[in-house]
Amino acid sequence: MTVPVTRIPLRRFTDERGWFMELMRSSLLPKPVHQSNVSFSRKGVIRGLHFHERGQDDLFVCVQGTARVVVLDRDSGEAFTEDIGEENPVAIYVPGTLAHGYEALTDCVFLYHVTEEYDPEDPDEQGVCWADDRVKHLWSTDEPILSERDTAACS
Repeated sequence: MTVPVTRIPLRRFTDERGWFMELMRSSLLPKPVHQSNVSFSRKGVIRGLHFHERGQDDLFVCVQGTARVVVLDRDSGEAFTEDIGEENPVAIYVPGTLAHGYEALTDCVFLYHVTEEYDPEDPDEQGVCWADDRVKHLWSTDEPILSERDTAACS
């Protein structure tokens, strides 16, 4: 069995002005996107691992720099990882019940297209420690920069 993520190659069209790239096409996705988010992360940041019990799916795209996406099937223990960004323009579609996150291998700008709108009154976000034995070896760092919430997932 393999971790059920969808890998979508992105085409970059380059000319003397720079480049253009289509990031998301609804017809290629299992569920419609309802919200898009962007983050900037400094090199060494890990965001995650998170999962959504009610099934919010994520489409990840790194538009500047390089990020390592890590996905864990919590039931089987199988993992998926891929470095995405400028050198590997790929979008990764992650079913929300899988634990997922990314590490900024460089300073990076990262987009999350999600299938559910965030509800601060009833958030659907759970955590798995980034250093879980099933994925710890997949990160490039042993001392990541973490949010308080992601640090708490390791307690």
